[in-house]
Amino acid sequence: MLRFRSVPAATCVVLASSLTLGAQSPAAPTDELKFEVIVSRHGVRSPTGKVDQLNQYSAQPWPKWSVPPGYLTEHGAKLMTLFGAYDRELLSRQGLLSPTGCSDAGQVTIIADSDQRTRETGKAMASGLMPGCSLEVHGEPEGAADPLFHSLDAGVGRPDKFLATAAVAGRIGNNPAALTEVYRTQLQALDDVLSGCGHSTCATATTQVRTSIFDVPSSLEEGKGAHLVDLHGPLSTASTMSENLLLEYAEGMDQAQVGWGRVDSNKVRDLLQLHTASSDLERRTSYLARIQASNLLSHILSSMQQAVSQQSVHGALTRPTDRVLILVGHDTNLTNISGTLDLSWLIDDRRDDTPPGGAIVFELWKRAGKAEYFVRTWYTAQTLGQMRNMTPLTLTSPPERATVFVPKCSQADGSCPWQTFESTVRSAIDPAFVK
Repeated sequence: MLRFRSVPAATCVVLASSLTLGAQSPAAPTDELKFEVIVSRHGVRSPTGKVDQLNQYSAQPWPKWSVPPGYLTEHGAKLMTLFGAYDRELLSRQGLLSPTGCSDAGQVTIIADSDQRTRETGKAMASGLMPGCSLEVHGEPEGAADPLFHSLDAGVGRPDKFLATAAVAGRIGNNPAALTEVYRTQLQALDDVLSGCGHSTCATATTQVRTSIFDVPSSLEEGKGAHLVDLHGPLSTASTMSENLLLEYAEGMDQAQVGWGRVDSNKVRDLLQLHTASSDLERRTSYLARIQASNLLSHILSSMQQAVSQQSVHGALTRPTDRVLILVGHDTNLTNISGTLDLSWLIDDRRDDTPPGGAIVFELWKRAGKAEYFVRTWYTAQTLGQMRNMTPLTLTSPPERATVFVPKCSQADGSCPWQTFESTVRSAIDPAFVK
């Protein structure tokens, strides 16, 4: 169970914006944003895999990074500070937070996973959201398995690995080797980059002998430990390397270092299809997604229920007076949530991608003049160009933001009545995997 230090709640008065209908007409009430949940992936990090493992597939060594494997970079921290500053500008425009100052600090809760990259991302977002306010980032001790972000590692529930493996097998005709043919075009494009080929030519000399990704054997079997399924083959191997190329590009590395000078923004977008496809199978498959997202979704739902009732709700991560909850986790959390609720989006010309800093946003609104609440769901992320160039984010130069349709809930205008949203999410949660 998470424990919070006592933080006194600030007293705020929400000033609802109004639309003047005429000189003599009374101001008409407008819908009011009451609470927001931001489930964010950490910012740009260094690759998590060992360089020696990566180098066996490339004709040239992969570039060195300035931080240890899996750590948030300085560039990544600055990008998340920019995102935090943009969130403050947007939320103040929507009337949820004041434009400046620390008066609302007691109504914001930030919880990050225990990894360095997530904790430092939370701090960067806090410094952008409320600079100088010493906004605390909560979380478990470094290295601890946090049940919010890694429920199975933390021992929540007893997963059926036979069922998990069957669920993935059922999506690929129980033929993992067939995935190589389905994605052969993208796999060949990546193998050309790794081999020293690109832009119609290949390097005449290479610095090391390599293994083609097409030589990786394909298999599907039960996972080990908290890992549910092991899907091996060219696609899963390519997934890691295509994301590493994204990280090089988003980090702002010299173009000669991004894919050894053979990868530009268009190539990154093409190759990221491999990462998305692999993530879809291993993280969005219904059974796998549901048992891994249920605990997080249950606490999110309790926090939103508390915002509606303004009374303490068991399982809430926030205080009844809170207005913003920021959860800093991983792309696995985003894909698990999207698989559980059947969510999809298209951002920066990529479908269902979860780049560094990307976030699913749940907004809780109150209907004008009524005791009715509804929810709007968004996905937001910086574009590849914004990440690479560290572009300041403002209301006139925002990150990309797309409405997310929630099946069995969303109406034509994108809103979900609160009772329907609550019922939809509750029915998607498996209580056996909630702590």
